[in-house]
Amino acid sequence: MPTPSILTVAAPDGVRLRVQVYAAAPAHLDAAPPVDLPTVVLAHGWTLTHASWLPVVERLTARGLRVVTWDQRGHGRSGALTGPTSVRVLGDDLAAVLAVVAPDGPLVLGGHSMGGMTVMAYAGLHPAAFTTRVRGIVLVSTMAETFDRPVPIRQRRVMGLIARLPRIRAGRFVTLDGQRRLLFGPAAEDEHVALTRDQVAATTLPTMGRFYRALQEHDEAHALAHFDGIPTVVLVGERDRLTPPRQSERIAELVPHAELHVLPGLGHMLAYEATDEVVDAFTRVLPHPS
Repeated sequence: MPTPSILTVAAPDGVRLRVQVYAAAPAHLDAAPPVDLPTVVLAHGWTLTHASWLPVVERLTARGLRVVTWDQRGHGRSGALTGPTSVRVLGDDLAAVLAVVAPDGPLVLGGHSMGGMTVMAYAGLHPAAFTTRVRGIVLVSTMAETFDRPVPIRQRRVMGLIARLPRIRAGRFVTLDGQRRLLFGPAAEDEHVALTRDQVAATTLPTMGRFYRALQEHDEAHALAHFDGIPTVVLVGERDRLTPPRQSERIAELVPHAELHVLPGLGHMLAYEATDEVVDAFTRVLPHPS
């Protein structure tokens, strides 16, 4: 996989976002790519980092695509949270990243979990840019709105408490067994569980708590109207506990032309559990030469 160029992009409110830009793999650099080859931009999920997309990045760059990832605010090596936190703030962060690393030209957007919500928020906040530039969308293990999701009172209280704590990493409170049960299907590889656990454990408690509330308040169903006419693939694991299949089915109802694929026996972390299927989804939404 090509070594990425590392940039720092300022969000509208000044938060510094760590961005990675991956050029096409060296084997493809001798051949001139099609003029309209899109940049693929990937948004990661809650308590994860850009690293959760790396298996997919490797495959996409090998196919001659330029790929952009970044750490969402409060995650990875991006700056800490400041001010109010919401999914819509992340939509504006995506716009800021695009303005620097892909200011023009066609795009394919991919989002996993909270990253999928980021893509929807971007569509709702920046509809003109979205509808004129985006050539394909891949939504992985995500939801458009928080319908039919009763939240246990104790869980809500715990998350409200940790949202107010100092910037302490979750660390040992995040266990391998816990991540396996919550995020993966029964056939998950130990390496993938460990990689996920390390990302979650490195997340600070305030980021966990504040974004937990933001996700509970998330509603971008109206933004899906802007997906009209844009090739869209929606993927979800049959055993996804965080964003169960009914959430993806709801997206498919709101985007009638979207392809919906429910993957048997798999959980929430499809970039690890089903790399081939996720890469194939991007292949299907890429523009084809006329």
